Amino acid sequence: MKTSKWIFSCIASASIAFGIVACGSSGTAPENGVVVSGAVPTDDQIVSAWDYLYGRYLVLQQENHDINVEKVGYNRIKYNPLGSAQFVNPNLDVAYLEAWLAADSSHAVILNVPRVTGRYYTAQLLDGWGEVITNINERTYPDHPYGKFALVIKGTHPPVPADAVKIELPSPKAKLLARVELKGSPKTAVRLQHQFTVDASPEIKIDPPFDVPEFTPAAPIRAEIFDHVSEVLATCPDPMPKAPELQALASNVASYVKSSAAARARVDDLIRTRAIPEFFAGTKGFGTQKGGWSVSYVVGKFGDDVMARDIINYGGLWANVTSEAIYFVGQKDGNGQPLDGSRTYEIRFPKGGKPDAHVDGFWSVTLYSVPDYRVVPNAMHRYNINNVSPLKTNADGSTSIWLAPVRPKNAPQSNWLPTPDGKGFSLNFRAYVPKQDVLQGEWFPPPIALAK
Repeated sequence: MKTSKWIFSCIASASIAFGIVACGSSGTAPENGVVVSGAVPTDDQIVSAWDYLYGRYLVLQQENHDINVEKVGYNRIKYNPLGSAQFVNPNLDVAYLEAWLAADSSHAVILNVPRVTGRYYTAQLLDGWGEVITNINERTYPDHPYGKFALVIKGTHPPVPADAVKIELPSPKAKLLARVELKGSPKTAVRLQHQFTVDASPEIKIDPPFDVPEFTPAAPIRAEIFDHVSEVLATCPDPMPKAPELQALASNVASYVKSSAAARARVDDLIRTRAIPEFFAGTKGFGTQKGGWSVSYVVGKFGDDVMARDIINYGGLWANVTSEAIYFVGQKDGNGQPLDGSRTYEIRFPKGGKPDAHVDGFWSVTLYSVPDYRVVPNAMHRYNINNVSPLKTNADGSTSIWLAPVRPKNAPQSNWLPTPDGKGFSLNFRAYVPKQDVLQGEWFPPPIALAK
């Protein structure tokens, strides 16, 4: 069985590289919204069908890697090590855990969530298209924010503990990704991390990952994407409102591909020369931009935006909904110039305007080198500044975060993030449980200003 080399850390790096863009179009829709079965598809229809399927194949590729290469298994939690910075795009603010969960018609999977107070946490469940099913926390389940949660396949009725909240899954499999805020006490966060557990019967019947051809981020899958359309679509229902229309389109293109060698060659060439270049062009957009920051407001729940789902799955698989987290990516200064680690920059929050007032969870700024998106080694081992950092205020009551290869003379050491001298760098400003002004695009971090 061929397996993917696409690992979670590579996906995370691309989320920085591409800014997790928001896309206004969802690819070209079938002409007049109608697909005539057996008709020769137009170029636009072929591109649209590839766009639609690609997002699902990215998830299938990750499942194949996790199960067949990493050997993580199903219904077993992987507790990611805390504080390690030796991988791409690390988030040093939370303790992570993840798992592939699988139920069947006769058995529920029980997820045990510990009681977490005074710090951010969520247990995020996603489907096979990268869409968020739900988040388990005190915001989504205020009457049952912790305890037992019975995950069952929609339409089935296996035994469920009386003290468990039932959550319906759209298909037998779901991805779990949970986070617990460190908040200055990592030992407590780790203890809570390991209190997330799964109880599952060994009798659960689990299908292996659907085998997919090998492809890479630089060389996406081409005509092979149409070889098993009916089987792929049967693995997981798609919540996208236009899914029936798009699936009919994909099925028609699949039939056309099988009709002749010439048809297959035409489709493969069109994917190579148009669909893939157009996709890559979309990844270079940066959503909404201001002061050197860019942000997407389309994650987790994509509506009918096929291209947004593709780009998020390509660049930030397992992204959460914006009500849980918004990511501002900084790769330019306020004048639109790429960030340069040899120079000095200031992010100045006005008096009374620190990010704390704009989130109900927490915030942080993490600095990465580019193009590898790893933390920048420094003597302080400081890679981020967040809401629990002991920041000092300026004389006028404002608060500055300084970015420079050497600490500026007027900068308190607590407010300084070292940059890579002579190299570019990138910032990720994470806002967990953003308030309405952030969600509605009314608040951005202050500009990344080149210091005078």
